[in-house]
Amino acid sequence: MASPSDETRRPLLVGPPDDSPISGGSALRAAGRLALVTLWTLGCLPVQAVLVALPGRADVRFGGLYHRGLCRILGLRLRVVGQQAAGASVLYLSNHSSWLDIPVLGGTLRAPFVSKAEVGTWPVIRLVARLGRTVYVSRARGRTGEEAAAMRERLQAGGSLVLFPEGTSDDGTRVLPFRSSFLAVAEAAAAVQPVTVVYDRLGPLPATRRDRAIFAWYGDMDIGSHFWRLARRTGGQATVVLHPPLDPRAFGHRKQLTAAVEKVVADCAATLRQGRAAMPLAAQAPPPAATKPE
Repeated sequence: MASPSDETRRPLLVGPPDDSPISGGSALRAAGRLALVTLWTLGCLPVQAVLVALPGRADVRFGGLYHRGLCRILGLRLRVVGQQAAGASVLYLSNHSSWLDIPVLGGTLRAPFVSKAEVGTWPVIRLVARLGRTVYVSRARGRTGEEAAAMRERLQAGGSLVLFPEGTSDDGTRVLPFRSSFLAVAEAAAAVQPVTVVYDRLGPLPATRRDRAIFAWYGDMDIGSHFWRLARRTGGQATVVLHPPLDPRAFGHRKQLTAAVEKVVADCAATLRQGRAAMPLAAQAPPPAATKPE
């Protein structure tokens, strides 16, 4: 989806240093949560496998139940501000700072994810993703058209998708630039809805900049050690802000749409990180005179 020039302009993210003060919590709590996540997943997989084979959207509803269960096991409270777009064929565009975004958004939005191809090779997670009807994308230039066609087909058939336009996860202290190449399929959607996710509480207290490394998963972090470090903690809160949906055809080209969505998501994330009240923000389409072909 992204060109090599896009990639070279992006900041290099690495994990926190070894001496980062983000350890602590209870190993016994983490072990219990790991056991519960395993049992919950093993119990839900066969149910989801049956529902995927049946007509209707029961598999989507059950997938939301599964993800909300994961959040509950991890002690992660979900706070949702705003309304999910009504109707079918919605492209949800969210910032991305952690693998936690999957259960958080999976428990909030009735839609599967667009994920990097590597997820399809991870043990267990690949099965969960497959049963969740995940659409995979890679950086292989030769497959870009094929992957975009798969997303368009899903949207044109009335399905919805959750997409992370940053193209990678960040450190939780900022929103990286959105890649306009990822929005090449937006015209196939009936609506585009910007979404902001911020992990704004650690235990009973507001999360500080120092705390964000506990939730964020990025750079060279491995998911196993990150899960263990997070599971040791008492829990936290994720706030999801659903901004008013947009008509992608109201924008002259996808770069304008990308800029409008990025601004709304990033401005709201900055507000939440400062501890201020979360409010959905309306993105504005430029006047017709300001549009031009891409």
